[in-house]
Amino acid sequence: MAQAVSGAGAPPTPSKSRDDFTTLFVLEALVAQKLLTPQQAQEILAREPAARARVLKAQGATGGKEAARYDVSPVEVVAAFQVPLANGRGALDEDRVTEAAARAAGIPYLKIDPLKLDMALATRTVSRPYAQKHVLLPLERTEQGRLRVAVANPFDRELFENFHRLTGLPVEPVLSAKSDILKSIAHIYGFNKTLARAADDFGGAGAPVSNFEQLVSLSGTQELEASDRPVVQAVDYLLRYAFDNRASDIHLEPKRGTSLVRLRIDGVLHPVYSLPAQVHAPIVSRVKMLARIDISEKRKPQDGRIKTEREGREVELRVSTLPTAFGEKVVIRIFDPETLVQDIAQLGFEADEKAAFESWIDRPHGLILVTGPTGSGKTTTLYSALKALAGPDVNVTTIEDPIEMVWDAFNQVQVQPKVGLDFAGALRHILRQDPDVIMVGEIRDAETAENAIQAALTGHLVLSTLHTNDALGAVARMRDLGVPSFLLAQSLLGVMAQRLLRRVCSHCAEETTLTPDELLALQAPLPLLPGGVRLLKGAGCVRCRGTGFVGRTGVFEIVTCGGELRDLVSREAPYDALVDAARRSGMRTLREAAVRKLAQGLTAFDEVVRMTSA
Repeated sequence: MAQAVSGAGAPPTPSKSRDDFTTLFVLEALVAQKLLTPQQAQEILAREPAARARVLKAQGATGGKEAARYDVSPVEVVAAFQVPLANGRGALDEDRVTEAAARAAGIPYLKIDPLKLDMALATRTVSRPYAQKHVLLPLERTEQGRLRVAVANPFDRELFENFHRLTGLPVEPVLSAKSDILKSIAHIYGFNKTLARAADDFGGAGAPVSNFEQLVSLSGTQELEASDRPVVQAVDYLLRYAFDNRASDIHLEPKRGTSLVRLRIDGVLHPVYSLPAQVHAPIVSRVKMLARIDISEKRKPQDGRIKTEREGREVELRVSTLPTAFGEKVVIRIFDPETLVQDIAQLGFEADEKAAFESWIDRPHGLILVTGPTGSGKTTTLYSALKALAGPDVNVTTIEDPIEMVWDAFNQVQVQPKVGLDFAGALRHILRQDPDVIMVGEIRDAETAENAIQAALTGHLVLSTLHTNDALGAVARMRDLGVPSFLLAQSLLGVMAQRLLRRVCSHCAEETTLTPDELLALQAPLPLLPGGVRLLKGAGCVRCRGTGFVGRTGVFEIVTCGGELRDLVSREAPYDALVDAARRSGMRTLREAAVRKLAQGLTAFDEVVRMTSA
């Protein structure tokens, strides 16, 4: 360790042993790959003992004795310094240091994708204690008959030879981050053990339906392993797994001989597990019990909700059950407050779009309509607007079916048709509650539309949604619901259509160009932006699971109702005349707004075409 760090890392030789995987080796690799300067490496080497103690203390604090029993790896030591990267894209974290070490060691690097783990292969191949002791995880059988194994030490030849004798298969090691391996071991072996024990367990008795919601505490990893309630364990594992993978929805789908688990991530469904059919019913019963749903009723759809905690903040889960041919299907929608209720500046507005939208919500009265299909982010936009409006001097009341997320700053009313409380009825009663701002979850019928217009005309700011393809389609839809055109013209402040586009992954983004055919398919010219046009696409990497996208951003078609457009709406002008007037006042269509995101390097050509096709 006292050696100086040279400017190039020595290539590994077959004679290297596990003890040659040192902090010095990792630092030399980083210097050789120009991720660190020799001076930075020397400084890290000098401060290695303190960093090692800090990492060990952090492991003990987060993982208890279970984590503290593992040696601190040289990768963890270097990553603890979080040295910023020269390109400004983050810091030298455990993944980047592991990747550099793998390159220097001459073996492949693999970022473990929890959605692609082969649970059956891992649990059949090696026991959990063995996997934990040696920090390894069997991943897959290759076409050449080799066993690909994730390891944390690339030079542990003795381990590879022993594992080869144990399995009878040639071993193909890949280097992965130690934390990823240990997390995957805990998940795979813990969840598999849970499923095996849950096969004959059909859950507990249901709780009486009383409170609107209840706070449910999910078990920690250590508690899960020690629990003797396998169905409880299984559900907790699924929820934590969904949280860790940024899922917005969990689908539990009964099939003829199995139960399929799928997660929706960035708007796309990913198959995750195929569970034994006999555990589907008890898992569904557990979810229904948490959501205060009648577990004895399996013949009709039901809805419920769960409140739990995730990293110190509350997360709401909305549960929906539906009887299908092979049993009850359950969908759990995850509402994270940090995602659902944002600042308006974080929604993805251009500067002029943000100014227009804020001018609407600053008005004391009138009607604001947000349109788009299910999953286009309408609720996020409305909640974010209400957050900006709410205050001690403002009475904000919402009518929702169902309430997406309980928020203390709002007075929220759940529509309950069984007791005669529909949107129209609730709106009539709310008007007697001295509201300043009213949010109607959706205008579905003539009575709700009429009441919303009357509220907007009598001194209230009303926000609502409609299911139309574009912004001006809302005018025709309101007319279809029987709203007189002159009243609509007087009350309507603005209407906005929106979609969510997946964002190009910043880790694998690369410059690209469009072919003449692709430019023609856009049906909108690339805008002349102040900083120039920057076209990017995601090449696909471990961080985006090969999709090229991480996260989503909004695109908006914004129409302010005023002047010429207000006059045309009042005179029942045809749709084309409304569009022409809106274009003259500066409206960008959804496709044009999406093309601006493309030109800014935020999304890709395929995503623009997929999400904004006519």
